[in-house]
Amino acid sequence: MSLRDRPLLIFDGDCHFCRRWIARWRQMTGERVEYAPYQEVATLYSEIAPERFRQSVQLLETDGAVYQGAEAVFRALAHAPFRGWPLWIYGHVPGAKPMSERLYRFVAAHRPGFSRLTRWLWGGSVERPSYLLTRWLYLRCLGIIFLVAFLSLGFQAKGLIGAGGIIPSGKFLEAVAGGLGTERYTRLPTLCWLSPGDGLVQGLWLGGAALSVLLIVDAAPGPILVLLWAFYLSLSTVSDVFLEFQWDILLLETAFLAIFFAPWKLLPGIFRDTEPSPVVLWLLRFLLFRLMFASGVVKLASGDPTWWNLTALRVHYETQPLPTWIGWYAHQLPLGLQKMSAAGMFVIELGLPFLIFLPRRPRLLAFAGFVFFQLLIGLTGNYCFFNLLTMTLAILLLDDTLLGRFFPAASPKRPGPGRWIRRAAVAALILILLPLECMALSRCFRRPLPWPEALQRLEVRAFPFRILGSYGLFSRMTTTRPEIVVEGSEDGATWLPYEFKWKPGDLKRRPSFVEPHQPRLDWQMWFAALGDFRSNPWFQIFLARLLQGSPDVLALLEKNPFPQSPPRYVRAVLYEYHFTDLAERRKDGAWWRREMKGFYCPPVSLKSE
Repeated sequence: MSLRDRPLLIFDGDCHFCRRWIARWRQMTGERVEYAPYQEVATLYSEIAPERFRQSVQLLETDGAVYQGAEAVFRALAHAPFRGWPLWIYGHVPGAKPMSERLYRFVAAHRPGFSRLTRWLWGGSVERPSYLLTRWLYLRCLGIIFLVAFLSLGFQAKGLIGAGGIIPSGKFLEAVAGGLGTERYTRLPTLCWLSPGDGLVQGLWLGGAALSVLLIVDAAPGPILVLLWAFYLSLSTVSDVFLEFQWDILLLETAFLAIFFAPWKLLPGIFRDTEPSPVVLWLLRFLLFRLMFASGVVKLASGDPTWWNLTALRVHYETQPLPTWIGWYAHQLPLGLQKMSAAGMFVIELGLPFLIFLPRRPRLLAFAGFVFFQLLIGLTGNYCFFNLLTMTLAILLLDDTLLGRFFPAASPKRPGPGRWIRRAAVAALILILLPLECMALSRCFRRPLPWPEALQRLEVRAFPFRILGSYGLFSRMTTTRPEIVVEGSEDGATWLPYEFKWKPGDLKRRPSFVEPHQPRLDWQMWFAALGDFRSNPWFQIFLARLLQGSPDVLALLEKNPFPQSPPRYVRAVLYEYHFTDLAERRKDGAWWRREMKGFYCPPVSLKSE
């Protein structure tokens, strides 16, 4: 047999299944391998029996050697970049060779069935898709979420962490600086160290909002994401309990990975972009998997009986932090429907995440399920930008084959000379992050594993930078709704309530939609009601600010019953709130009813009595 300048893979041109996979392999190997149907070239290779062509593919190597079956496929694909590992396993792992050939013969004998399976999994094309449109849409949505997050926090920043706020960031940094020394820069990473005080805080959220707009319009996305991550991390570090929610950490982890996913260019335009890193795409999908799967596992791992007997939704709509009026109606649904909803939730959280790692059509099913689930959550409760962020991550389950129906198609630009630097950075990223992510995911099972000490130390060092989160909301269902009503008095006899903007207070005020904005004081009041005021130092400062009449803190509230001068006393009364039923609501128009349980905090005053 004559020598060739390129390997030739000969296949059955009459086999639809074969033609589809040959198209994918041709895309992977490029010009390094030739492909031809045996119906056209069999006469040129009479030394190969016609029956062999019909049974399996034949690979003619450049040295004249002929291979068939699974080995032929692996040798052909080994000519593609980074695709030599299947051939290595085939030749070096005991049992891999006979198992591969047996599997190949089985598939070859059942090609019509596997052709139908391929169509069900991939759709019309099995060629490797592009993700230019996917990345473009994902980054635009991420920019919108950052804009919402910065503006939402910015309008509350003075009352929360300003000099006259509940937890002044400047005083916080001054208090910890002496004790931590130079370690403060890694233990509390924030740009606010440059100038502790309100000025830099305001500059960070305003700058973050402006940078978000640049990301939305696709200007310098790589460098912009670095700054967005640094700015939001800086604000999170100095905001203490007010920015410790799971979606704040999720946003930072998502942004950190997006730095390696985004194109590093200056000018907008998808047509000058190179193909995104498949490794970082996988890491982002794994983040979505961790988020969804852990959310289901923690509910069962906690042993909470309301999750195990599917009755959790009977109380969830009523006891969640900031319900909507649709949540009130959902609460009225019969128990049987509530149980069906809980069962469906477990299917979405425990079943659909595994479709993330399958081909196009199962991923599309996962995308639809996740988006539907997040829309239902957003309709019944206010979870700020969490639902939008989860749906944005779900966009990464789509590819340009799907999105090309709605957006103009784009072809990737060839990688430039800096591609090896990017590949080295991505390799370091996955080597460091993947073990940490697996360790974080294992915790949702509540069974500690013996992870190496070096890995645990690395996690401790990475923790302040919030590039790795442990996720899982509502692991234990709150079955009652304690609610704090803050009151003030001039004489200690007549008490007037402060009304918050969004949390339940007035029984006749309809639960409203506030998402994607997060009223962080209102949210924190929900957590405070589940504990004791002594374990919430910020709440004590909040009461002191009311006694001082702090305008920044009062701006966080809907109604100040003492507009002329602050009260002499304040107290916090604890109630248990319940949704009214249909009959009660028709009777007096109230959305809530409540029972007094006692004092959360007894009357306090700035003056000694």
